[in-house]
Parts: sequence; structure tokens; C-alpha cells
Amino acid sequence: MVEQKAIREQPESRIELEKEEKPKNKVLTGTLNWIINNIKFLLIPGYISEDLMERQIEYEKTKSQRKFITRFKSVLTLIGITLMFIIISFAVFAPWLSPYTRYFLTTPQYGSWSPPSPTHLLGTGDAGADVLGRIIWGARTSLTVALPALVISVLGGCVIGIIASYYGGWIDSVLMRIVDIMLAFPGLVLVLVFIAIWGRRLEYFILAYGILGMAGYSRIIRGSVLQTKNLPYIDAARVSGASNVRIMFRHIFPNVIQPIIVAFTFDIGGIILSLAGLSFLGFADPTLIEWGYDISKARVQFYTAPWAAVFPGLMIMITVLAFMLVGDGLRDALDPRMKNL
Repeated sequence: MVEQKAIREQPESRIELEKEEKPKNKVLTGTLNWIINNIKFLLIPGYISEDLMERQIEYEKTKSQRKFITRFKSVLTLIGITLMFIIISFAVFAPWLSPYTRYFLTTPQYGSWSPPSPTHLLGTGDAGADVLGRIIWGARTSLTVALPALVISVLGGCVIGIIASYYGGWIDSVLMRIVDIMLAFPGLVLVLVFIAIWGRRLEYFILAYGILGMAGYSRIIRGSVLQTKNLPYIDAARVSGASNVRIMFRHIFPNVIQPIIVAFTFDIGGIILSLAGLSFLGFADPTLIEWGYDISKARVQFYTAPWAAVFPGLMIMITVLAFMLVGDGLRDALDPRMKNL
């Protein structure tokens, strides 16, 4: 009797096992088929399948047509954002990412111009300084100079440009002639003049680049304001009793800030490159960790220790390229003519 019951129960248990295995097999098969069908979507940045494109078109028929994020997701822009994120991470988390402290990297050590080794992954430079540690800390120096300097340039340039274009007349003529004089001189030469007068401290570099950048931003904002100040909504604000300051900075400025945003991202790379050139010429603060200064020191040992100059140079190139790519992506994303492309 026991044997007969066991025989009867066997088919039932097999059926239950088969029922449990079928859902698992379906899930596994479905997952593999999805990966195979969407391998391009997984591996190629920015790839959009035909099915997703059709769904997007149907969705946009009833929803907002402003596709800022979609236009911002080009392959080159994504590469620029990734590189920019890495550079900013170096600057913010330098004490944790660097194998050595800032004090150690600015203090003379043994083993100058040593080749890469397990102790120094990218070798050493002048006075035994670790190249990897200095390129990580150098990101903080470059961004510390570039970002505050551009903030000063944008604020000062926007104020000058808006006032000159809004009031016009002799105010516009006087302010723009001063701007023309500043633009007529090479920027690097004027920075050298400021540094010779004030000194080589970090805050003086920031102030020098901030003052020089005002001229370019005032020109950019002036052209945009001249096209905007006679529009109907500005006349309506003036008739309603709004003051000139409110009209300039509440109604006009938010509508002409687009080219400023694009120029801001482009100029970050330009200031970093200019700072590196200034340091290469020997006018940098020797107490700062800066890529151009490292290249200047390593140029005399370029054939015997090329790593000391090549890696800081690569960091300058990558940083400038990252901000240029992001600026190019912003320009395309903010351009109204690119909306339907």
C-alpha cells in the first residue's frame, strides 16, 4: 500500500516541479532575449531604438515640446560631463584621493625624477614630489582660480553691459571705450602687470582674471540687451511704473542670460589654460600645486623624466576639453533653432 501511494504521488510532484521551473525559464529566456535585442542600447552611448523613438514622438504630441535634456544628451556632451565630473571630484576630494598630503607634496623629498613604481604610480618630479598627488591637487588650484574669477567677471560685466546699453548716450560711449581699451591689450600681458604690482598670491590671480574678464562679458550682454530693451513687455513694465533698476535686472537680465551661461563654461577652460601658461613662464606662486608650474620645472628633464611633464599636460588638455565639450552642448541645448532638429 505504501509503495502504491508513493507511485501515485510521484507524477503529482513532477507536475509541481515543472510548474515551478517554467516561470523561472521564462524569466531567464525573456531577460536574455531583451539583452540581445537591446545590445546597441546598452553599449552605444546616446543610441535610441526605433521603438523608443516612436514612443517619444507619440508622447511629444500631447506633452511639452521643450526637449532640453534630449538635446543635451549627445555623445560628445556626455563625454565632457563625465570628464568634468572626474576633474571636479579630484578638486573636491583631493585629501582622500591623493596618496600624499599637500604638505608632503610641497616639501622636498628624496628620489627626484624617479620613474613610475608601486610607491609612486606616475613617478616623481622636482624635489621628489609624487606626480599623481600633484595632478590631483592641481585640479583644486585650477578650479579655485577659474570659478571665482569668472563669477567676478560675469557680475561686473553684466552690470556694465546692462547699464551701458539700457541708458545709451554718453554713458554707453564712455563705458564701451574703456571696455575697448581693455580688449585691445593681450590678456596675459595685463595679468602679468597686475601680478607685478600686487604679488603672486592666489587671491590676486583671481582678482586679475576677474577684472580682465569683465570686458568680454559686458560686450556680450550689451548686444543682447540692445535687442531686448525695446520689446513690448519692457514698454509695459515701464508704463506700469517699474523703476529702471527693476526693469534692467528683473525683466531684461533673465531673458538675456543664455549667452552668458554658454560663455561661462567655455571660459573656464580658457582661464585654466591661461593660468597654466602663466605658471609655465615662471610667474606662479611656488607654494601652490599647479599643473603649469610642474611642466615648467619638468621641461629641463623632459628626455630623462618625460612622465613629470606629460601627465600634468594631459590633465590640462582633458580639463579644457571637458569644459569646452560641455559648453558646446549647452550652446546647442539652449539654441531655440535646435529644438526641432
